[in-house]
Amino acid sequence: MTTPTALTIAGSDSSGGAGIQADLKTFAALGVYGASAITALTAQNTGGVTDIHLVPPEFLRAQIDAVFSDLDVGAAKIGMVAQLASIDAIAEALARWSARHVVLDPVMAATSGDRLLAADAVEALRAKLIPLATIITPNLPEAAALLNEAVAVSEATIESQGRRLLAMGCPAVLIKGGHGQGSESVDYLVQASSVLALPAPRVATENTHGTGCSLSSAIAAELAKGAALETAVRNAKAFVSAAIASADRFSVGHGRGPIHHFHRFY
Repeated sequence: MTTPTALTIAGSDSSGGAGIQADLKTFAALGVYGASAITALTAQNTGGVTDIHLVPPEFLRAQIDAVFSDLDVGAAKIGMVAQLASIDAIAEALARWSARHVVLDPVMAATSGDRLLAADAVEALRAKLIPLATIITPNLPEAAALLNEAVAVSEATIESQGRRLLAMGCPAVLIKGGHGQGSESVDYLVQASSVLALPAPRVATENTHGTGCSLSSAIAAELAKGAALETAVRNAKAFVSAAIASADRFSVGHGRGPIHHFHRFY
């Protein structure tokens, strides 16, 4: 039996709460072997991002090739891509290797608000990565930015934005409701023939660093294990909701702390 394997293509968070570190923790917590291809190194902690060092696109491509040429990758998650040249390298490599499942988290800013995607790369993300994706996982501000619109504040607008994102070439969109209001955080899974609302109690905590990274990597992990898309999304949502609810068990840093990826174990 082949060990379920997932690849994260994302930036490194030196404080360990987001990026590839969060992705690899998520893969491990869900019983999936994790590999990584690093797009950028960030000098980052719970207070924010202080510097970014971009990985040359040819070396990013070499990392992806090294993984796919040897490992049986069941799913790939794309997070922080940082720059236009990296998008070109990722798109070319994933198409060449015929990646089975691709989960695209269109990361534009960190939880702290620091920008993580160059302005000139947004159109390339739309045109080159979204059509490769099995599912994209924007939060409310990211969905709005991809469409050059205001942030949605109603269910009808969220559904409308989801359908217009589908028109960019992906079969499924999960619009995350963590930036919304109310006692529940509702994510919306939008597909061609359905819209599924996935509510969870909104947890009163400041420790949400890495939430988006972890949700997209949890979906990738579930897809790598063979789950159907809706099941993968439901399982991932349950995992991350529990990790947020357990986040205050940690005392890490002086800003927005990480969620608790290993809440099932300690």
